Amino acid sequence: MDLAKYTSQELNQLKKDIDRELRKRRKQDVREAQKELKQVAEKYGLAVTDLVPGGGPKAGKTNASVRFRHPEDPSKGWSGRGRKPAWIKDWEARGKSLDDLRVDD
Repeated sequence: MDLAKYTSQELNQLKKDIDRELRKRRKQDVREAQKELKQVAEKYGLAVTDLVPGGGPKAGKTNASVRFRHPEDPSKGWSGRGRKPAWIKDWEARGKSLDDLRVDD
C-alpha cells in the first residue's frame, strides 16, 4: 500500500478507521478466547478462575503502603510514589518538612 498518495487528512481518517477496527477485533478475540476457556474448564469440571488463578490486569501488583499522612485528615495519605498530592505541595509551600508527615512503621 503506497501511503504517499494520501493527504494528511485522508491518512488521519484511515488511522481512525484502523484503530476502530482493531478495537472491534480485540473485543471479538477476547470473547472467543473466553468462550474457548470456558469450554476447556467445563470439560474438566473446573471454573474458569481455577484455570487462571489470580489473573487479571493487576495481577502481581500490590498497593504501596502509605508513607505520609495528612495531619488533620487521616483519610488522606500518600505512598511517596508518583505525583505529589496538592495537600503535600501546599504543606511544602508553607515551608514545612515532608518528614513531619511521615508515618511511623
